[in-house]
Parts: sequence; structure tokens; C-alpha cells
Amino acid sequence: MTLQEILSHRRAVRHFDSNKPLDKERVKECIRKSTLAPTSSNMQLWECYHVTDKGTMTLLSKACLNQLTATSAQQMVVYVTRQDKYKAHAQAVKVFERENTRHNSPKEKQEKRIKKWDLYYGKVMPLLYSRFFGMAGLGRKMLAQTIGVFRPIVRQVSEGDVRVVVHKSCALAVQTFMLAMSEEGYDTCPLEGFDSRLVKKALNLPYNCEINMIITCGIRLSDGVWGDRFRIPFEEIYHHI
Repeated sequence: MTLQEILSHRRAVRHFDSNKPLDKERVKECIRKSTLAPTSSNMQLWECYHVTDKGTMTLLSKACLNQLTATSAQQMVVYVTRQDKYKAHAQAVKVFERENTRHNSPKEKQEKRIKKWDLYYGKVMPLLYSRFFGMAGLGRKMLAQTIGVFRPIVRQVSEGDVRVVVHKSCALAVQTFMLAMSEEGYDTCPLEGFDSRLVKKALNLPYNCEINMIITCGIRLSDGVWGDRFRIPFEEIYHHI
């Protein structure tokens, strides 16, 4: 399909055909494609859980308030944020970028660029993503406001701001996954209506991760799409400057 066809095909499907199972490996490959989505500073602070076990599916359906899209789903994919892994991810990106610079940058620029990566992922990212009952974010906010008097600076640095950034990055991966599923001829529905405590219990998730979205998956039935697609008129959202 063309991109336009993929975008047109993707709908939030509310009822799936129970007689048409999905190929687990094809869904897994769509998840793999979602890892190509961009994330802020390439920190990739998200994970996903590909659920095919019927017992777990039943628990997740209950956690999703027994919505029809959940009870009729053939598989589910749960995307979660993992801000708690910021130190490990920052270190991994730093190591990668050091080697990336050595292989792809002119020799005369390598030392300077490596120092930049070491500073960014060794100091800045750990400082930005750290949390301490809101106090770490308050300190960053005060520092940003002070520096901002003299030059432009990113001001969304509170713990709440950074949490939003992590969820935005995860949502980019979710959208990439759903478009990849459409390309396969599969259907999905993104859910935010769920009991997060029950979801974590069903998947045995750690307390410090957060549920970004639950994606139900299957093949649509005729009543699975509830009418024509509504969008706010383009003229109301498009602003050319």
C-alpha cells in the first residue's frame, strides 16, 4: 500500500473477527519496525509487551473495562515508559556515539565531538531524567529560568515536563506500530481507558514504569468501524506563517 492507503486503512477498530487469527511473527515484526520511531535525545525509554496468552488476554480485557475491542482482540501490545532506565540508556547511547564518531567523522573533528557526546550523555541526560519527589525538577526549572534570562534554553525541565517527553516519545513508537500493522492488512485500536493497576498486575510490571497505551489487534468485522472518520476542518488547524 501507499502511505495514503495505509493512513486511510488505519482505523480504531472496536470489533475483531474471532475466526481470523493473526500471525504472531508478523505482529512481532511490526513491533520491531516501531523501534525505528524517533525518541527525544534517542533515549528510547520505552518497552512493549506482546500478549498472545489467552489467560493474560482475559486479565487485560477486564483491566480494559471489558470493552468489545479488548474482549474480541486476537492479540494485544502494551507499550510502557521506562524512565527508570535513563542511566543505562544514556550510557549505551554514549558508547555507541563514541564509536559512531570514530567511524563516520573526519579525524580532526572526532575528539571534539566525542567530548560533546560524553558531556551530553554522561552529564546532561542523567541530570535531566533524574527524579526525586519533584525536587530535582524544581532545581532544574530554577536553573533553566536563570540561564534563560541571558540566552534561549529549553524550559520544560521539571519532572512533570520530562515525564511528558518520555510519553510523547513512546507514543511515536505506538503510531509507527499501528501503521506497520495496517501495511500488513491487520487492524488495531489504541486504548487509554484502562485500570493501570490491573494492567501492571496482569503483566507483572515494575511499579516505576507507566502504561502509555494498550493496542488491541485483530482483523476487523464490518461493525468494527463506527461510521465515517471525523476530523476538524484542515483550515482550522493549519496555520501558514
